[in-house]
Amino acid sequence: MMKKFGPGLLVAAAFIGPGTIATASQAGANFGFALLWALAFSVFATCVLQEMAARLGVVTGRGLTEALRSHIQSKWLSRAAIALVLGAIGFGNAAYEAGNIAGASLGISTVIFIDQDVLALAIGLLAAVLLWINKYRLLEGVLIALVGLMSLVFLLTFLLISPDWSAMVGSLLQPTLPEGSLLVAIALIGTTVVPYNLFLHASSSAKQWADAADKREALSLSRWDTGLSISLGGLISIAIMGTAATAFFSTDLVYSAITMADQLEPLLGASAKLFFALGLFAAGLTSAIAAPMAAAFAVSGAFSLSTQGQVRLYRAVALTIVAVGTLFSALGTKPLVAIVFAQVFNGFLLPVVAIFLLYIMNQKRILGAYVNGILANLCGLLVVLTVIGLGAWKIFGVL
Repeated sequence: MMKKFGPGLLVAAAFIGPGTIATASQAGANFGFALLWALAFSVFATCVLQEMAARLGVVTGRGLTEALRSHIQSKWLSRAAIALVLGAIGFGNAAYEAGNIAGASLGISTVIFIDQDVLALAIGLLAAVLLWINKYRLLEGVLIALVGLMSLVFLLTFLLISPDWSAMVGSLLQPTLPEGSLLVAIALIGTTVVPYNLFLHASSSAKQWADAADKREALSLSRWDTGLSISLGGLISIAIMGTAATAFFSTDLVYSAITMADQLEPLLGASAKLFFALGLFAAGLTSAIAAPMAAAFAVSGAFSLSTQGQVRLYRAVALTIVAVGTLFSALGTKPLVAIVFAQVFNGFLLPVVAIFLLYIMNQKRILGAYVNGILANLCGLLVVLTVIGLGAWKIFGVL
């Protein structure tokens, strides 16, 4: 199965990180099921955009940045587009990396009584070493297994605590934005539809199916990989939100980073804290590796370099992202603040990357018969307009 699939699972593992756990838990604890529609929309948007990114990689054998550089005819426009995308990805991934490392250190600090700043430095160093030696595949498999196990527990816990199914259905049928929930709604979208995952998915799909003789069969496998992986990730996110909503919303329990582990107590009892700590550490480290990978793919694809030159640039970008994220984490940035800030930033960044992706996916000289159809364009446009609308609403509300 893993020989046929893979890129979609990597993307799902990347967005099921500390950001998903923290943001979905915060949404459920503070607003109940009111923002479930935003989470459901984000899963739909992720499937739409990630399918496009994967199709680009399978058909062209190139990543998103390479496609932009090679096929925008105007040199001025090409350079401007590349600069904008690289700048946005760089800032976004740095913010995301700080949240990843802070989340991983938070998880470990609940069971090992070491200062979180010291743990952040140690985790950042571990991520840097793994990226430098490029031998993280086996460890990544172990980490994904840990995250998967924790996710299974969230799903089982969610079912055991008997959530209010009518409230869940009502949120989907009648979307609302309670007072003070707009930034959280944007963060929910930002934690699921992660812009850097579009670059990661295109590049990893290009490598996964580089030798595929039948493009149609490869695309079919890619779509199954994307659909099943993203759907599983979305189900896990819904379970996390639902568990937090049932455990904290309209109760006397105080929600905080530490009490997030309380969500697991119906199933795990006294071992909930240890299990949650391991899972949060695994989620944080997996995402702390994936974010620099994606940034490095994006930047290295923007330049025509030799193989050795691309390797050097790839490592330089990846290590820079890790260093910046580690610095902000070690300076005492509050884990939840860093994580939620990264999700909000990604929510505002998403339209920029999505517009470039839609442009590329409508170029016949690039994709031939595999360009976007009317339905794909309409879905992509809906995603872009919705995210822009939420961001504009927030900006005008502040002015």
